[in-house]
Amino acid sequence: MKDLGTFDYVIVGAGSAGCVLANRLSADPDISVLLLEAGGKDNYFWIHVPVGYLYCMNNPRTDWLFKTEVEEGLNGRSLDYPRGRVLGGCSSINGMIYMRGQSRDYDQWRQLGNTGWGWDDVMPYFLKSEDQAAVPPDDLHAEGGEWRVENQRLSWDLLDSFQEAAAQEGIPKTNDFNRGDNHGCGYFHVNQRSGIRWSTAKGFLKPVKGRSNLTVITHAEADRIEFNGKRVTGLTLRHKGDPARVSVAGELILSAGSIGSPQILELSGIGQPDLLREHGIDVVHGLNGVGENLQDHLQVRCAYKVSGVKTLNERTQSLFGKAGIALEYLLKRSGPMSMAPSQLGAFAKSDPSLEFPNLQYHVQPLTLEKFGEPLHPFPAFTASVCNLRPESRGTVHIKSGTPGDKPSIRPNYLSVHADRMVAVEAIRLTRRIVNQPAMAQFAPEEFKPGPEVESDEDLARAAGDIATTIFHPVGTAKMGSDDTAVVDDRLRVHGIKGLRVVDASVMPTITSGNTNSPIIMIAEKAANMIREDRRAPAKAA
Repeated sequence: MKDLGTFDYVIVGAGSAGCVLANRLSADPDISVLLLEAGGKDNYFWIHVPVGYLYCMNNPRTDWLFKTEVEEGLNGRSLDYPRGRVLGGCSSINGMIYMRGQSRDYDQWRQLGNTGWGWDDVMPYFLKSEDQAAVPPDDLHAEGGEWRVENQRLSWDLLDSFQEAAAQEGIPKTNDFNRGDNHGCGYFHVNQRSGIRWSTAKGFLKPVKGRSNLTVITHAEADRIEFNGKRVTGLTLRHKGDPARVSVAGELILSAGSIGSPQILELSGIGQPDLLREHGIDVVHGLNGVGENLQDHLQVRCAYKVSGVKTLNERTQSLFGKAGIALEYLLKRSGPMSMAPSQLGAFAKSDPSLEFPNLQYHVQPLTLEKFGEPLHPFPAFTASVCNLRPESRGTVHIKSGTPGDKPSIRPNYLSVHADRMVAVEAIRLTRRIVNQPAMAQFAPEEFKPGPEVESDEDLARAAGDIATTIFHPVGTAKMGSDDTAVVDDRLRVHGIKGLRVVDASVMPTITSGNTNSPIIMIAEKAANMIREDRRAPAKAA
Protein backbone atom coordinates (compact mmCIF):
# COMPACT_ATOMS: atom_id res chain seq x y z
CA MET A 1 0.00 0.00 0.00
CA LYS A 2 1.40 3.36 -1.03
CA ASP A 3 2.06 5.76 1.87
CA LEU A 4 1.23 9.36 0.97
CA GLY A 5 2.82 10.72 4.16
CA THR A 6 1.56 12.73 7.11
CA PHE A 7 -0.35 16.01 6.95
CA ASP A 8 -1.80 18.37 9.54
CA TYR A 9 -5.07 18.63 7.62
CA VAL A 10 -6.43 16.16 5.11
CA ILE A 11 -9.47 17.38 3.14
CA VAL A 12 -11.58 14.76 1.34
CA GLY A 13 -13.25 16.36 -1.67
CA ALA A 14 -12.03 19.28 -3.81
CA GLY A 15 -15.48 20.67 -4.45
CA SER A 16 -17.23 23.86 -3.42
CA ALA A 17 -16.15 23.53 0.22
CA GLY A 18 -12.87 21.67 -0.21
CA CYS A 19 -11.25 24.25 -2.49
CA VAL A 20 -12.13 27.04 -0.05
CA LEU A 21 -10.70 25.09 2.89
CA ALA A 22 -7.51 24.29 1.00
CA ASN A 23 -7.00 27.97 0.23
CA ARG A 24 -7.68 29.28 3.72
CA LEU A 25 -5.91 26.61 5.74
CA SER A 26 -2.76 26.56 3.60
CA ALA A 27 -2.46 30.33 4.08
CA ASP A 28 -0.61 29.39 7.29
CA PRO A 29 2.84 28.28 6.07
CA ASP A 30 3.45 26.37 9.30
CA ILE A 31 0.82 23.71 8.55
CA SER A 32 0.61 21.08 5.83
CA VAL A 33 -2.59 20.50 3.87
CA LEU A 34 -3.55 17.61 1.61
CA LEU A 35 -6.56 17.99 -0.68
CA LEU A 36 -7.94 14.75 -2.16
CA GLU A 37 -10.28 14.63 -5.16
CA ALA A 38 -11.87 11.45 -6.50
CA GLY A 39 -12.24 12.98 -9.96
CA GLY A 40 -9.72 14.53 -12.28
CA LYS A 41 -8.51 17.98 -13.24
CA ASP A 42 -10.95 20.58 -14.55
CA ASN A 43 -9.36 20.68 -18.01
CA TYR A 44 -12.48 19.52 -19.86
CA PHE A 45 -13.63 22.16 -22.38
CA TRP A 46 -17.31 21.93 -21.46
CA ILE A 47 -16.70 22.75 -17.80
CA HIS A 48 -15.80 26.30 -18.74
CA VAL A 49 -18.49 27.08 -21.32
CA PRO A 50 -21.63 27.87 -19.28
CA VAL A 51 -23.98 25.77 -21.39
CA GLY A 52 -21.53 22.90 -21.00
CA TYR A 53 -23.37 21.65 -17.94
CA LEU A 54 -25.39 19.72 -20.55
CA TYR A 55 -22.25 17.71 -21.33
CA CYS A 56 -20.89 17.47 -17.77
CA MET A 57 -23.92 15.98 -16.04
CA ASN A 58 -24.31 12.25 -16.72
CA ASN A 59 -20.71 12.20 -17.93
CA PRO A 60 -18.40 9.91 -15.92
CA ARG A 61 -15.55 12.33 -16.48
CA THR A 62 -17.24 14.93 -14.27
CA ASP A 63 -20.22 13.29 -12.54
CA TRP A 64 -20.61 10.50 -9.96
CA LEU A 65 -23.64 9.21 -11.94
CA PHE A 66 -25.82 8.63 -8.90
CA LYS A 67 -29.51 7.74 -9.22
CA THR A 68 -32.26 7.85 -6.63
CA GLU A 69 -34.24 4.80 -5.68
CA VAL A 70 -37.73 4.59 -7.18
CA GLU A 71 -39.78 7.35 -5.58
CA GLU A 72 -43.42 6.80 -4.61
CA GLY A 73 -44.03 10.56 -4.57
CA LEU A 74 -42.85 10.72 -8.20
CA ASN A 75 -45.28 7.99 -9.22
CA GLY A 76 -42.65 5.29 -9.45
CA ARG A 77 -39.89 7.25 -11.15
CA SER A 78 -36.18 7.24 -10.34
CA LEU A 79 -34.14 10.39 -10.99
CA ASP A 80 -30.58 10.97 -12.09
CA TYR A 81 -28.74 12.67 -9.22
CA PRO A 82 -25.71 14.54 -10.61
CA ARG A 83 -22.84 15.33 -8.23
CA GLY A 84 -19.54 16.84 -9.33
CA ARG A 85 -16.57 14.47 -9.57
CA VAL A 86 -13.81 16.84 -10.69
CA LEU A 87 -11.78 19.70 -9.25
CA GLY A 88 -14.36 22.29 -8.26
CA GLY A 89 -16.98 19.61 -7.58
CA CYS A 90 -20.52 20.75 -8.23
CA SER A 91 -19.33 24.31 -8.87
CA SER A 92 -17.78 22.92 -12.07
CA ILE A 93 -21.04 21.44 -13.38
CA ASN A 94 -23.89 23.36 -11.69
CA GLY A 95 -26.23 26.15 -12.79
CA MET A 96 -23.86 28.96 -11.67
CA ILE A 97 -26.59 30.87 -9.82
CA TYR A 98 -25.34 33.07 -7.00
CA MET A 99 -27.84 32.81 -4.17
CA ARG A 100 -27.47 33.16 -0.40
CA GLY A 101 -30.97 32.25 0.70
CA GLN A 102 -33.02 34.17 3.24
CA SER A 103 -32.05 35.67 6.57
CA ARG A 104 -34.66 33.48 8.27
CA ASP A 105 -32.79 30.35 7.09
CA TYR A 106 -29.74 31.15 9.19
CA ASP A 107 -31.66 32.64 12.07
CA GLN A 108 -33.49 29.32 12.24
CA TRP A 109 -30.16 27.46 12.42
CA ARG A 110 -29.24 29.65 15.39
CA GLN A 111 -32.64 29.12 17.01
CA LEU A 112 -32.05 25.37 16.74
CA GLY A 113 -29.10 25.85 19.08
CA ASN A 114 -26.28 26.36 16.60
CA THR A 115 -24.41 29.29 18.09
CA GLY A 116 -22.81 31.63 15.58
CA TRP A 117 -24.92 30.63 12.58
CA GLY A 118 -27.53 33.44 12.45
CA TRP A 119 -27.81 35.77 9.45
CA ASP A 120 -25.74 38.48 11.09
CA ASP A 121 -23.14 35.88 12.06
CA VAL A 122 -22.69 34.39 8.58
CA MET A 123 -22.85 37.58 6.50
CA PRO A 124 -19.15 38.42 7.04
CA TYR A 125 -18.26 35.04 5.53
CA PHE A 126 -20.40 35.64 2.45
CA LEU A 127 -18.72 39.02 2.05
CA LYS A 128 -15.21 37.66 2.65
CA SER A 129 -15.07 35.79 -0.65
CA GLU A 130 -17.52 37.81 -2.76
CA ASP A 131 -16.35 39.65 -5.87
CA GLN A 132 -19.59 41.35 -6.82
CA ALA A 133 -19.84 42.94 -10.26
CA ALA A 134 -23.60 42.65 -10.83
CA VAL A 135 -24.65 45.37 -8.38
CA PRO A 136 -22.69 48.14 -6.65
CA PRO A 137 -20.91 47.14 -3.42
CA ASP A 138 -22.55 48.21 -0.17
CA ASP A 139 -23.00 46.81 3.34
CA LEU A 140 -24.46 43.61 1.85
CA HIS A 141 -22.10 43.18 -1.10
CA ALA A 142 -18.33 43.22 -1.50
CA GLU A 143 -15.80 43.14 -4.29
CA GLY A 144 -12.28 41.84 -4.56
CA GLY A 145 -12.86 38.33 -3.20
CA GLU A 146 -12.38 34.99 -4.90
CA TRP A 147 -16.04 34.26 -5.74
CA ARG A 148 -16.91 36.19 -8.90
CA VAL A 149 -20.52 37.35 -9.40
CA GLU A 150 -21.75 38.95 -12.61
CA ASN A 151 -24.91 39.76 -14.51
CA GLN A 152 -25.89 37.39 -17.27
CA ARG A 153 -24.90 38.34 -20.79
CA LEU A 154 -28.24 37.85 -22.53
CA SER A 155 -31.93 38.54 -22.15
CA TRP A 156 -35.11 37.25 -23.77
CA ASP A 157 -38.25 39.17 -24.67
CA LEU A 158 -40.27 36.23 -23.41
CA LEU A 159 -38.60 36.30 -20.00
CA ASP A 160 -38.94 40.08 -19.78
CA SER A 161 -42.67 39.64 -20.32
CA PHE A 162 -42.84 36.91 -17.68
CA GLN A 163 -41.21 39.32 -15.23
CA GLU A 164 -43.83 41.91 -16.10
CA ALA A 165 -46.60 39.33 -15.68
CA ALA A 166 -45.21 38.36 -12.28
CA ALA A 167 -45.36 42.02 -11.26
CA GLN A 168 -48.99 42.14 -12.40
CA GLU A 169 -49.63 39.12 -10.15
CA GLY A 170 -48.04 40.96 -7.21
CA ILE A 171 -44.44 39.69 -7.34
CA PRO A 172 -42.29 42.84 -7.52
CA LYS A 173 -39.39 43.31 -9.90
CA THR A 174 -35.92 43.06 -8.38
CA ASN A 175 -32.31 43.14 -9.50
CA ASP A 176 -30.88 41.51 -6.35
CA PHE A 177 -32.07 38.35 -4.62
CA ASN A 178 -29.31 38.44 -1.97
CA ARG A 179 -30.35 40.99 0.62
CA GLY A 180 -32.02 38.70 3.15
CA ASP A 181 -35.56 38.66 1.77
CA ASN A 182 -35.47 37.49 -1.83
CA HIS A 183 -39.12 38.25 -2.66
CA GLY A 184 -39.36 39.39 -6.27
CA CYS A 185 -38.69 38.50 -9.89
CA GLY A 186 -35.57 39.26 -11.93
CA TYR A 187 -32.57 37.84 -13.74
CA PHE A 188 -30.27 35.70 -11.62
CA HIS A 189 -26.74 36.81 -10.85
CA VAL A 190 -24.25 34.16 -11.93
CA ASN A 191 -20.80 32.88 -11.01
CA GLN A 192 -19.12 33.71 -14.29
CA ARG A 193 -16.30 35.93 -15.48
CA SER A 194 -16.90 37.49 -18.90
CA GLY A 195 -19.19 34.70 -20.02
CA ILE A 196 -17.04 31.83 -18.70
CA ARG A 197 -17.96 29.60 -15.73
CA TRP A 198 -16.29 30.57 -12.48
CA SER A 199 -15.76 27.57 -10.17
CA THR A 200 -14.17 27.22 -6.75
CA ALA A 201 -11.24 25.48 -8.45
CA LYS A 202 -10.60 28.67 -10.43
CA GLY A 203 -11.36 31.13 -7.67
CA PHE A 204 -9.84 29.48 -4.63
CA LEU A 205 -7.55 26.61 -5.62
CA LYS A 206 -5.60 27.63 -8.71
CA PRO A 207 -4.26 30.91 -7.26
CA VAL A 208 -2.61 29.04 -4.37
CA LYS A 209 -1.66 25.71 -5.98
CA GLY A 210 2.00 26.72 -5.86
CA ARG A 211 2.14 26.86 -2.08
CA SER A 212 4.77 24.45 -0.81
CA ASN A 213 2.57 23.36 2.11
CA LEU A 214 -0.42 22.43 -0.10
CA THR A 215 -0.61 19.09 -1.90
CA VAL A 216 -3.45 18.30 -4.31
CA ILE A 217 -4.01 14.71 -5.45
CA THR A 218 -6.66 13.86 -8.03
CA HIS A 219 -8.14 10.42 -8.82
CA ALA A 220 -7.97 9.69 -5.09
CA GLU A 221 -11.15 8.05 -3.77
CA ALA A 222 -11.57 7.69 0.00
CA ASP A 223 -12.24 4.24 1.42
CA ARG A 224 -12.25 4.33 5.21
CA ILE A 225 -11.10 6.50 8.09
CA GLU A 226 -8.56 4.97 10.47
CA PHE A 227 -8.83 5.44 14.25
CA ASN A 228 -6.93 4.92 17.46
CA GLY A 229 -9.87 4.49 19.79
CA LYS A 230 -12.05 7.43 18.84
CA ARG A 231 -9.34 9.68 17.46
CA VAL A 232 -8.71 9.88 13.72
CA THR A 233 -5.21 8.79 12.73
CA GLY A 234 -5.43 8.33 8.99
CA LEU A 235 -7.37 7.49 5.85
CA THR A 236 -7.19 4.59 3.43
CA LEU A 237 -8.00 5.38 -0.19
CA ARG A 238 -7.53 4.29 -3.77
CA HIS A 239 -5.22 6.44 -5.86
CA LYS A 240 -5.74 5.72 -9.55
CA GLY A 241 -7.17 2.40 -8.47
CA ASP A 242 -4.26 1.37 -6.26
CA PRO A 243 -4.50 1.17 -2.44
CA ALA A 244 -2.90 4.01 -0.49
CA ARG A 245 -3.06 5.60 2.93
CA VAL A 246 -2.32 8.94 4.52
CA SER A 247 -1.64 9.79 8.16
CA VAL A 248 -3.48 12.66 9.85
CA ALA A 249 -1.57 14.67 12.43
CA GLY A 250 -4.33 17.17 13.10
CA GLU A 251 -7.76 16.81 11.54
CA LEU A 252 -9.49 14.95 8.76
CA ILE A 253 -12.15 17.08 7.06
CA LEU A 254 -14.89 15.45 5.02
CA SER A 255 -16.04 17.72 2.21
CA ALA A 256 -17.43 14.98 0.00
CA GLY A 257 -20.97 16.39 -0.08
CA SER A 258 -24.37 15.26 1.13
CA ILE A 259 -23.99 11.90 -0.61
CA GLY A 260 -20.28 11.20 -0.16
CA SER A 261 -19.70 12.35 3.42
CA PRO A 262 -22.32 10.12 5.10
CA GLN A 263 -21.17 7.22 2.93
CA ILE A 264 -17.57 7.61 4.14
CA LEU A 265 -18.72 7.92 7.75
CA GLU A 266 -20.74 4.71 7.52
CA LEU A 267 -17.99 2.78 5.76
CA SER A 268 -15.69 3.89 8.58
CA GLY A 269 -17.96 2.64 11.37
CA ILE A 270 -19.78 5.85 12.28
CA GLY A 271 -23.55 5.69 11.93
CA GLN A 272 -26.52 3.59 12.89
CA PRO A 273 -25.10 0.50 14.65
CA ASP A 274 -27.63 -1.97 13.25
CA LEU A 275 -27.06 -0.76 9.69
CA LEU A 276 -23.28 -0.97 10.07
CA ARG A 277 -23.40 -4.50 11.48
CA GLU A 278 -25.76 -5.55 8.69
CA HIS A 279 -22.97 -4.73 6.24
CA GLY A 280 -20.18 -6.28 8.30
CA ILE A 281 -18.72 -3.00 9.54
CA ASP A 282 -17.37 -2.72 13.09
CA VAL A 283 -19.03 0.10 15.02
CA VAL A 284 -16.56 2.80 15.99
CA HIS A 285 -19.20 5.22 17.22
CA GLY A 286 -22.97 5.10 17.02
CA LEU A 287 -24.59 8.19 15.48
CA ASN A 288 -28.16 7.59 14.36
CA GLY A 289 -28.35 10.80 12.31
CA VAL A 290 -25.72 9.83 9.75
CA GLY A 291 -27.41 9.65 6.35
CA GLU A 292 -30.75 10.88 7.68
CA ASN A 293 -32.45 14.27 7.23
CA LEU A 294 -31.89 14.44 3.44
CA GLN A 295 -33.61 17.53 2.01
CA ASP A 296 -33.74 18.67 -1.60
CA HIS A 297 -35.55 21.15 -3.80
CA LEU A 298 -38.01 19.43 -6.13
CA GLN A 299 -38.98 21.59 -9.10
CA VAL A 300 -42.36 21.22 -10.78
CA ARG A 301 -41.71 21.87 -14.46
CA CYS A 302 -44.74 23.66 -15.92
CA ALA A 303 -44.42 24.14 -19.68
CA TYR A 304 -46.20 26.35 -22.22
CA LYS A 305 -46.21 26.63 -26.00
CA VAL A 306 -46.01 30.21 -27.30
CA SER A 307 -46.13 32.05 -30.61
CA GLY A 308 -44.76 35.31 -31.96
CA VAL A 309 -41.59 35.26 -29.85
CA LYS A 310 -38.19 33.58 -30.05
CA THR A 311 -37.24 30.71 -27.72
CA LEU A 312 -34.19 28.51 -27.68
CA ASN A 313 -36.20 25.56 -28.96
CA GLU A 314 -36.40 26.72 -32.56
CA ARG A 315 -32.90 28.25 -32.56
CA THR A 316 -31.40 24.80 -32.06
CA GLN A 317 -33.36 22.97 -34.77
CA SER A 318 -30.98 23.75 -37.66
CA LEU A 319 -27.25 23.74 -38.24
CA PHE A 320 -27.50 27.40 -39.23
CA GLY A 321 -29.09 28.28 -35.90
CA LYS A 322 -26.50 26.32 -33.94
CA ALA A 323 -23.68 27.92 -35.93
CA GLY A 324 -25.02 31.39 -35.13
CA ILE A 325 -25.14 30.55 -31.42
CA ALA A 326 -21.54 29.28 -31.50
CA LEU A 327 -20.33 32.33 -33.43
CA GLU A 328 -21.94 34.74 -30.98
CA TYR A 329 -20.22 33.04 -28.09
CA LEU A 330 -16.88 32.92 -29.90
CA LEU A 331 -16.99 36.62 -30.73
CA LYS A 332 -18.77 38.10 -27.73
CA ARG A 333 -18.91 35.44 -24.98
CA SER A 334 -22.66 36.06 -24.96
CA GLY A 335 -25.83 34.43 -26.24
CA PRO A 336 -27.22 30.96 -25.46
CA MET A 337 -23.81 29.35 -24.92
CA SER A 338 -23.24 31.79 -22.03
CA MET A 339 -26.58 30.81 -20.46
CA ALA A 340 -27.03 29.50 -17.00
CA PRO A 341 -29.61 26.69 -17.14
CA SER A 342 -32.13 29.19 -15.79
CA GLN A 343 -31.95 32.90 -16.49
CA LEU A 344 -35.00 34.46 -14.86
CA GLY A 345 -35.91 33.77 -11.26
CA ALA A 346 -38.75 34.61 -8.93
CA PHE A 347 -39.43 34.12 -5.24
CA ALA A 348 -43.06 34.04 -4.27
CA LYS A 349 -45.52 32.76 -1.65
CA SER A 350 -47.89 29.86 -2.06
CA ASP A 351 -49.91 31.43 0.75
CA PRO A 352 -50.08 35.25 1.12
CA SER A 353 -50.00 34.92 4.92
CA LEU A 354 -46.40 33.64 4.87
CA GLU A 355 -43.75 36.06 6.13
CA PHE A 356 -41.11 34.95 3.60
CA PRO A 357 -41.42 33.47 0.11
CA ASN A 358 -41.55 29.67 0.06
CA LEU A 359 -41.44 29.20 -3.73
CA GLN A 360 -38.60 29.71 -6.20
CA TYR A 361 -39.03 29.89 -9.97
CA HIS A 362 -36.41 29.02 -12.55
CA VAL A 363 -37.83 30.27 -15.87
CA GLN A 364 -36.26 29.07 -19.10
CA PRO A 365 -36.94 29.96 -22.78
CA LEU A 366 -36.90 26.28 -23.69
CA THR A 367 -38.71 22.98 -23.10
CA LEU A 368 -37.75 19.31 -23.29
CA GLU A 369 -39.16 15.99 -22.14
CA LYS A 370 -36.34 15.31 -19.69
CA PHE A 371 -32.82 16.49 -19.00
CA GLY A 372 -30.40 15.31 -21.68
CA GLU A 373 -33.01 14.95 -24.42
CA PRO A 374 -33.40 17.30 -27.44
CA LEU A 375 -35.42 20.48 -27.10
CA HIS A 376 -38.94 20.45 -28.46
CA PRO A 377 -39.27 21.57 -32.12
CA PHE A 378 -41.87 24.25 -31.30
CA PRO A 379 -41.45 27.58 -29.45
CA ALA A 380 -42.12 27.14 -25.75
CA PHE A 381 -40.89 27.98 -22.26
CA THR A 382 -40.62 26.26 -18.89
CA ALA A 383 -41.60 27.82 -15.57
CA SER A 384 -40.08 25.47 -13.00
CA VAL A 385 -41.18 26.12 -9.44
CA CYS A 386 -39.90 24.49 -6.26
CA ASN A 387 -40.91 24.40 -2.62
CA LEU A 388 -38.03 26.12 -0.84
CA ARG A 389 -38.69 24.57 2.55
CA PRO A 390 -39.98 21.02 2.03
CA GLU A 391 -41.10 19.03 5.05
CA SER A 392 -40.31 15.68 3.39
CA ARG A 393 -37.12 14.06 4.63
CA GLY A 394 -35.09 11.35 2.94
CA THR A 395 -32.00 9.23 3.52
CA VAL A 396 -28.59 8.32 2.09
CA HIS A 397 -27.17 5.00 3.28
CA ILE A 398 -24.64 2.46 2.14
CA LYS A 399 -25.93 -0.68 0.44
CA SER A 400 -22.80 -2.71 1.17
CA GLY A 401 -19.50 -2.49 3.01
CA THR A 402 -17.60 -2.07 -0.27
CA PRO A 403 -16.31 1.50 -0.73
CA GLY A 404 -16.81 1.60 -4.50
CA ASP A 405 -20.50 0.69 -4.36
CA LYS A 406 -22.95 3.55 -4.80
CA PRO A 407 -25.22 4.31 -1.81
CA SER A 408 -28.99 4.18 -1.68
CA ILE A 409 -30.47 7.66 -2.18
CA ARG A 410 -34.11 8.07 -1.09
CA PRO A 411 -35.24 11.73 -1.09
CA ASN A 412 -38.88 10.78 -0.29
CA TYR A 413 -40.16 13.66 -2.39
CA LEU A 414 -43.76 14.74 -1.76
CA SER A 415 -44.10 12.20 1.04
CA VAL A 416 -45.68 14.83 3.31
CA HIS A 417 -49.18 16.13 2.57
CA ALA A 418 -48.11 19.75 3.10
CA ASP A 419 -45.49 19.44 0.35
CA ARG A 420 -48.05 18.08 -2.08
CA MET A 421 -50.35 21.01 -1.34
CA VAL A 422 -47.53 23.51 -1.85
CA ALA A 423 -46.91 21.89 -5.25
CA VAL A 424 -50.61 22.25 -6.08
CA GLU A 425 -50.63 25.94 -5.16
CA ALA A 426 -47.38 26.48 -7.06
CA ILE A 427 -48.95 25.21 -10.27
CA ARG A 428 -51.98 27.44 -9.72
CA LEU A 429 -49.78 30.47 -9.09
CA THR A 430 -47.87 29.72 -12.30
CA ARG A 431 -51.13 29.67 -14.22
CA ARG A 432 -52.14 33.03 -12.75
CA ILE A 433 -48.83 34.59 -13.77
CA VAL A 434 -49.00 33.22 -17.31
CA ASN A 435 -52.61 34.43 -17.63
CA GLN A 436 -51.65 38.05 -16.88
CA PRO A 437 -51.96 40.65 -19.69
CA ALA A 438 -48.18 40.87 -20.18
CA MET A 439 -48.10 37.33 -21.56
CA ALA A 440 -51.24 37.50 -23.68
CA GLN A 441 -49.35 38.61 -26.82
CA PHE A 442 -47.65 35.20 -26.95
CA ALA A 443 -50.88 33.15 -26.69
CA PRO A 444 -49.40 30.76 -24.07
CA GLU A 445 -50.81 27.24 -24.18
CA GLU A 446 -50.10 24.98 -21.20
CA PHE A 447 -49.02 21.44 -22.06
CA LYS A 448 -47.40 20.38 -18.77
CA PRO A 449 -49.29 19.43 -16.68
CA GLY A 450 -52.14 20.48 -19.03
CA PRO A 451 -55.20 22.70 -18.48
CA GLU A 452 -57.47 19.68 -17.95
CA VAL A 453 -55.71 18.95 -14.65
CA GLU A 454 -57.62 20.99 -12.07
CA SER A 455 -58.47 19.27 -8.76
CA ASP A 456 -56.08 19.17 -5.80
CA GLU A 457 -55.73 15.42 -6.14
CA ASP A 458 -55.04 15.51 -9.88
CA LEU A 459 -52.61 18.42 -9.59
CA ALA A 460 -50.68 16.68 -6.80
CA ARG A 461 -50.37 13.54 -8.90
CA ALA A 462 -49.36 15.59 -11.95
CA ALA A 463 -46.65 17.28 -9.88
CA GLY A 464 -45.20 13.83 -9.24
CA ASP A 465 -45.17 13.19 -13.00
CA ILE A 466 -43.45 16.40 -14.11
CA ALA A 467 -41.21 17.26 -11.15
CA THR A 468 -37.47 16.67 -10.96
CA THR A 469 -34.63 17.56 -8.63
CA ILE A 470 -32.91 20.88 -8.93
CA PHE A 471 -29.78 19.27 -7.45
CA HIS A 472 -29.69 20.73 -3.93
CA PRO A 473 -29.24 17.77 -1.52
CA VAL A 474 -28.37 18.84 2.01
CA GLY A 475 -28.65 17.79 5.63
CA THR A 476 -27.33 14.21 5.85
CA ALA A 477 -24.77 15.00 8.58
CA LYS A 478 -26.68 17.79 10.24
CA MET A 479 -25.33 20.30 12.69
CA GLY A 480 -26.90 20.39 16.14
CA SER A 481 -27.00 18.89 19.61
CA ASP A 482 -30.06 16.62 19.49
CA ASP A 483 -30.08 12.84 19.13
CA THR A 484 -30.01 13.00 15.33
CA ALA A 485 -27.21 15.57 14.99
CA VAL A 486 -23.92 14.41 13.48
CA VAL A 487 -21.73 17.48 14.03
CA ASP A 488 -21.72 20.26 16.60
CA ASP A 489 -21.86 23.96 15.77
CA ARG A 490 -18.12 23.94 15.09
CA LEU A 491 -18.72 21.11 12.61
CA ARG A 492 -16.86 18.51 14.70
CA VAL A 493 -18.30 15.00 14.52
CA HIS A 494 -19.92 14.14 17.85
CA GLY A 495 -17.91 11.63 19.85
CA ILE A 496 -14.89 11.60 17.54
CA LYS A 497 -11.67 13.59 17.84
CA GLY A 498 -9.90 15.01 14.82
CA LEU A 499 -12.86 14.75 12.43
CA ARG A 500 -15.09 17.44 10.92
CA VAL A 501 -17.64 17.59 8.15
CA VAL A 502 -17.68 20.76 6.06
CA ASP A 503 -20.15 20.70 3.19
CA ALA A 504 -23.89 20.86 2.46
CA SER A 505 -24.56 17.81 4.60
CA VAL A 506 -24.18 19.86 7.81
CA MET A 507 -27.15 22.12 7.04
CA PRO A 508 -29.86 21.33 9.61
CA THR A 509 -32.49 22.77 7.26
CA ILE A 510 -32.18 23.62 3.58
CA THR A 511 -31.57 27.22 2.55
CA SER A 512 -34.23 29.09 0.58
CA GLY A 513 -32.55 29.06 -2.80
CA ASN A 514 -29.62 27.58 -4.70
CA THR A 515 -27.18 26.03 -2.26
CA ASN A 516 -23.69 26.45 -3.77
CA SER A 517 -22.77 29.83 -2.31
CA PRO A 518 -24.06 28.92 1.18
CA ILE A 519 -21.65 25.95 1.04
CA ILE A 520 -18.80 28.34 0.29
CA MET A 521 -19.88 30.44 3.26
CA ILE A 522 -19.91 27.33 5.46
CA ALA A 523 -16.36 26.52 4.37
CA GLU A 524 -15.19 30.08 5.04
CA LYS A 525 -16.62 29.95 8.56
CA ALA A 526 -15.27 26.45 9.13
CA ALA A 527 -11.76 27.49 8.11
CA ASN A 528 -11.91 30.31 10.61
CA MET A 529 -13.09 27.97 13.38
CA ILE A 530 -10.39 25.40 12.53
CA ARG A 531 -7.71 28.07 12.80
CA GLU A 532 -9.17 29.28 16.11
CA ASP A 533 -9.23 25.76 17.50
CA ARG A 534 -5.65 25.18 16.42
CA ARG A 535 -4.56 28.29 18.33
CA ALA A 536 -6.67 27.34 21.38
CA PRO A 537 -6.55 23.52 21.72
CA ALA A 538 -8.53 23.60 24.96
CA LYS A 539 -11.50 25.11 23.13
CA ALA A 540 -11.27 22.46 20.43
CA ALA A 541 -11.29 19.56 22.86
